[in-house]
Amino acid sequence: MSDEELGIGSRVRHPEFGDGVVINIKPKTYLIVFISRGRIEVAKSYVNLEILDAVEPEADLISLFDVERTLTTIIKRYSDIQETVPMGAKWTGGKMFLQPSNTGLKPKEVPIDTFFSKIVMLRDRLRVLEQRINAHDKLSEEDKVNLQQYITRIYGSLTTFNVLFRDDKDHFVGEKGSKE
Repeated sequence: MSDEELGIGSRVRHPEFGDGVVINIKPKTYLIVFISRGRIEVAKSYVNLEILDAVEPEADLISLFDVERTLTTIIKRYSDIQETVPMGAKWTGGKMFLQPSNTGLKPKEVPIDTFFSKIVMLRDRLRVLEQRINAHDKLSEEDKVNLQQYITRIYGSLTTFNVLFRDDKDHFVGEKGSKE
């Protein structure tokens, strides 16, 4: 293949995969749909790709996926917007009772939904704190690592509350990376 940059819609021939059409362009690769093999990513530097019909590339091309991923990252990093995290169904409508050892004191009743919401807020704020520490330009790398390790130990202390989450992917994970 020549040093020519291909645009979306260009038709090409690959010695192994046959004829195909460029459907997306990344910095170092083309995403090509081949008639006989389906969607395959091919390096722009691959020399055996024959150009059958070149389409001129757009001047500033960016995929919708890249835009969405970038915006999501920015929103998560710089906002207090809380993602929706589902609570386990068995806890819906449940209550938590805090009974003091002193019988003269009144027990406290808290809806589990409210408690769960606070746990999720705590987790999200810890994540924002992590991101801000890692992006901080005045902290040394050693300071960042030390603070990150401390936050990881905090996550470990919160693994008790993992039983409230519906999905494992939302669990707190401590230093050992194991879920308790």
